[in-house]
Amino acid sequence: MHLPTYKRAESMNNLVPKPVLAGHDRPAIQVSPLLLDIAKQDTSEVFARLVTRAEGLTSAEAAERLVKHGPNVLARDQRPGLLRLLWRAVINPLVILLAVLATVSFSTGDPRAGSMMVLMIVLSVGLKLYQEAKADSAAAKLKAMISVNATVLRDNKPGEIPLAQLVPGDVVELAAGDMIPGDVRILQAKDLFVIQGSLTGESLPVEKHAAATGVAPTAPLDLPTVAFLGTSVETGSASAVVVTTGKDTYLGGMAQSISVQRGPTAFDRDISRFTWLLLRFMFVMVPLVFVINGLSKGNWVAAFFFAMAVAVGLTPEMLPMIVTVCLSKGAVAMGKKKVIVKRLNAIQNLGAMDVLCTDKTGTLTMDQVVLERHCDVTLRESDAVLALAYTNSHFQTGLKNVLDRAVLAHEEAHAHARIPEMTKVDEIPFDFQRRIMSVVVRTPEGQDLIISKGAPEAIFPRCATFELDGKLLPMDHEHIADLQREYERLSADGFRVLALATKRAPPRAAGGANTTPYGKTDESELILQGYVAFLDPPKTTCAAAITALQAHGVTVKVITGDNDLVARKICKEVGLTVEVALLGVDVEGMTDDQLAEAAERTTLFARVSPAHKQRIIKALQSRKHTVGFMGDGINDAPALHAADVGISVDTAVDIAKASADMILLEKSLLVVDEGVLEGRKVFANISKYVRMGASSNFGNMFSVLGASIFVPFLPMLPIQILTNNLLYDIGQTTIPTDSVDADQIQLPRPWNIKALTRFIVCIGPCSSIFDYTTYFIMLYVFGCWNVSTPAVAAHSASLFQTGWFVESLLTQTLIIHVIRTNKIPFIHSRASWPVLGMGLLIMAVGVALPFSGVGRYLGFTELPSRYWALLGLTLACYLTLTQGVKIWLLRRRWI
Repeated sequence: MHLPTYKRAESMNNLVPKPVLAGHDRPAIQVSPLLLDIAKQDTSEVFARLVTRAEGLTSAEAAERLVKHGPNVLARDQRPGLLRLLWRAVINPLVILLAVLATVSFSTGDPRAGSMMVLMIVLSVGLKLYQEAKADSAAAKLKAMISVNATVLRDNKPGEIPLAQLVPGDVVELAAGDMIPGDVRILQAKDLFVIQGSLTGESLPVEKHAAATGVAPTAPLDLPTVAFLGTSVETGSASAVVVTTGKDTYLGGMAQSISVQRGPTAFDRDISRFTWLLLRFMFVMVPLVFVINGLSKGNWVAAFFFAMAVAVGLTPEMLPMIVTVCLSKGAVAMGKKKVIVKRLNAIQNLGAMDVLCTDKTGTLTMDQVVLERHCDVTLRESDAVLALAYTNSHFQTGLKNVLDRAVLAHEEAHAHARIPEMTKVDEIPFDFQRRIMSVVVRTPEGQDLIISKGAPEAIFPRCATFELDGKLLPMDHEHIADLQREYERLSADGFRVLALATKRAPPRAAGGANTTPYGKTDESELILQGYVAFLDPPKTTCAAAITALQAHGVTVKVITGDNDLVARKICKEVGLTVEVALLGVDVEGMTDDQLAEAAERTTLFARVSPAHKQRIIKALQSRKHTVGFMGDGINDAPALHAADVGISVDTAVDIAKASADMILLEKSLLVVDEGVLEGRKVFANISKYVRMGASSNFGNMFSVLGASIFVPFLPMLPIQILTNNLLYDIGQTTIPTDSVDADQIQLPRPWNIKALTRFIVCIGPCSSIFDYTTYFIMLYVFGCWNVSTPAVAAHSASLFQTGWFVESLLTQTLIIHVIRTNKIPFIHSRASWPVLGMGLLIMAVGVALPFSGVGRYLGFTELPSRYWALLGLTLACYLTLTQGVKIWLLRRRWI
């Protein structure tokens, strides 16, 4: 007979959520009220409530209920079609703006500018569409979970049917290894233990039985008469009646919660805010330029075209594509670090993450119960107790449960047990009334030795004495209190404790062919020997990984369905300080605001349900945290879905992997830490593009605004502005390969629109200063003021536009090296070779363009030789000034 999971200490009985409270938002994942009521009723009342019988439904009744309740499935595969994916890719402020500008360009007779903007739209939307098309639906993965059969009584006879055809009222038969086919009420049970760690996070199976105790736990998953879809039978057998199926089950509530389309992540929100920041700049600048040009030059048509050029220049038209390329390259880099990225935007979120919530089982722990302590009644290590535990587990018959397997796997136990010298005489099987299991062996001395094990509260009343240092002492009232305190110390440390007791007896023979020599009455006058204590131990790498994460600015919080005593011990061993643990009962009674305040101060959340995990994640997000969640069970799916970045492992259940944004090929927090640093590199490189593009465009607008007042022609044609931007953006495509300074990835760096605005406002005008010096050189040194005749005016305009184009492109390209680092460029920090090479290439194209046929098509003309010397001086002064302003901003901590 196999040994069950024994009761937790009595102090754990109250660590369960209270009934659902009104007055504030409740989690969407709830147990059916019908199931809660039926759990407390006896069998006859259950049958009456569900309108069924012990013999099960008839086929006709089942068919009617199938029509009424629908198939027993959790989710249908409803992946978005191509048109929907295309729509998602197109609905983007920048794409819409480019489409409007392209339409205006075509309608006003400027097909060159319109065609180039259409090309940018196609590139941006095409890449976005490709990435979205690769995504899988999380809810669809749930279908695979119930593509199995169940043994059901129909027409008073058992048979196998697909789970999808199961209906409320069906009576099902359960055996070891079976998946629970719905949310069911146990009718009959024999040694039934259910593995529900996928819903609760507990490592050990739990006992289920048919008798309603009258004191129903308020935590649904603690109901002893109910088993849930998604759990499975470890040992024993049972018959049960189906109460709810499909989407009405507890697991079905989870399925619906993760089927809801994700809201925008922190990354999405910040990119959107940045986009609207630039659009606000444009909405102010474009009308202003239009009015100034119209009033100063009197040509409102030309003023309109010039305003269009300003709009194009301020638009970061390649931002969606650049972001996607950066993220894609980051995904490849993270793949080399054993992190598979499913959702690209999550890479930046991983870098910005400042709170990591993690499950305990399998993440902090080894997900393997081991025998951690074997001690006498005063908790001193005892090889004799280890030998007794091993002998008991070795000789018991039937399936070995996780505790027996842990004892038998202990490397020292076999050496102490003297198994070859012993012969099994009898076995007294476990039952739920005694909660004890005993074996009887004949020792080499010829005596029979009864070895009993069980929960301490079950063993103690059967003991007359206890052994300590070779002496037998009475189990009187004073000693019992001391003994209880000793084993409760183990329980308080998070151990699952079994007591061991023995009794010697003279050899006896069986009383008959069908009888055994020993029975339950022999489990009396026992001698308490000591305890064995079990634990799912922490991984050896956890402490170092948590230290590394904390050093990198990530706060680690543990959210588990297991009890707080076990979780506290694990947290202590991995270096997490737990002052107060927040329990499921506490979470249930809090408003969202109260939970948000408490969640920031709390390191450990224990005895929480999947809905509680989801609420905790959202509460932390409401306090402006970028939250990651790491888990691998069914119970983790809602939290994985709600987090800014959901992290699972390749050995996780399908629904957890489907809900996650990233899959770890190695279940270790060290891998997460490496992923965090890689995510910060991606964020740093995206920030470089955003800062460079926005500040350059912003500065160009002041240049355009000034030129529109006193330059007698357009300072640059719309197609020239677009070409400038396109060449500049092409030059930025190598930014994902750029090296990142160590100080930029040391701490989380979420988007800071205020800091970005300050950077744009201070750095942008630096380029305008040297744009104005270029205006002065072109107008006064090279005589571009001369517009005496149409031909001369055309030449002057072309020469001016070419000079400004080259200066603008070269300053933008070189300034990359100043903005990409907080240090002195080229000396203390050097860009990667691809960035250097691409920069040189773009500058070479810019220099050569005025001398080419393409340049003439774009309206450029050859520049005089003196121009290049003056350009070199301009570039040197520009780099020096920008570096000085950057250092000033850093010292004031404005960026």
